[in-house]
Amino acid sequence: MQDVSAKYIMVFVTCPPDRAADLARQLVQSRLAACVNIIDAVQSIYSWEGKICDDGEALMVIKTSRGRFEALRDEVVKLHPYDVPEVVALPIVDGHEPYLQWVGRSTDS
Repeated sequence: MQDVSAKYIMVFVTCPPDRAADLARQLVQSRLAACVNIIDAVQSIYSWEGKICDDGEALMVIKTSRGRFEALRDEVVKLHPYDVPEVVALPIVDGHEPYLQWVGRSTDS
């Protein structure tokens, strides 16, 4: 098993379904993400400003290199319609090496 955890990450972002594709396209075009999967029809139940909310959202699963995270996060926050968007990164601890190399090439700045 190769240790690639510091090199590649998956980032999860939820957003309104009608905004996900545009946001994903912007992240890929700007080379902040190699690929974004959009999962529609996610039901999110959460507490916000003292109320329990129940909303339909899209979940974006973003593959990128660790070195691009800060710029990706800043871009999501800038373009996202929420006051406090979810931007959560998890390390990729192993994977198909040619795919991971493609992620790296696709996000080289």
